[in-house]
Amino acid sequence: MLKTFCFFCSCMLFSIAVFANDVAYFIQKGDSAYLAFNHAAARDFFQHALETDSLNYEAAWKLSRAFVDYGENLPEKDDRRVSYENARKYADYAIAIAPDSAKGYLFLSIALGRVALDAGAKERVQLSKDIRAAVDRSLELDPNEDIAWHVLGRWNRKIATLSWVERNFANIFLGGVPKDASVERSVECFKKAIELAPNTLVHWLELGISYEKLKMKDEARIAFEKVLELPVSDSDDAGHKAHAKKLLSEL
Repeated sequence: MLKTFCFFCSCMLFSIAVFANDVAYFIQKGDSAYLAFNHAAARDFFQHALETDSLNYEAAWKLSRAFVDYGENLPEKDDRRVSYENARKYADYAIAIAPDSAKGYLFLSIALGRVALDAGAKERVQLSKDIRAAVDRSLELDPNEDIAWHVLGRWNRKIATLSWVERNFANIFLGGVPKDASVERSVECFKKAIELAPNTLVHWLELGISYEKLKMKDEARIAFEKVLELPVSDSDDAGHKAHAKKLLSEL
């Protein structure tokens, strides 16, 4: 009986070890694909990791991120929407797994922001409230998350520069345009993001755009030139550099 029990325990421990190794393997492969800008492969590996361990928080938020990255490269709006909604789903799932951890809220705010980019004015305004709530919670849990400061910077600039139609929707759905939103505040947020991650060139690009909105051309020029100087570290960076070059020529 004792031998049988020991054999059973050994089998259980072996199964647990294999299970853990499988999850770690899929996450490692997903990380490698992410660094290689292979977003479809990253998505699939993180999906496998989450299928292996349905309560793995890291796999959940990284899967959300992968769906965002994958969606950004899709040419059709409807296809992007499907990918962003999946990003939203897995961000919500990550939050359910670890409600006191920041990454789930961060990628929820990003997924909602991507949905908003393709949405009509009414839905964009409705989503803005949820974006703000998610990014605020992310920063509450991790104030050193540069991407969250970036999201908050974009939120401030977008809300502060709403069109007449969007402002009317804000009056209906939000009780008015949030009074704390401003382009000046967006500058502060992008500066904070740069303080935390000075080599992330998209922070400099968005800072330059905010300076341009404020008619601060010298400051905008410095920011756009910085974008051109920094090395590429993200799959979108080549496009960011091209955008900065165009904006620089128009100053």
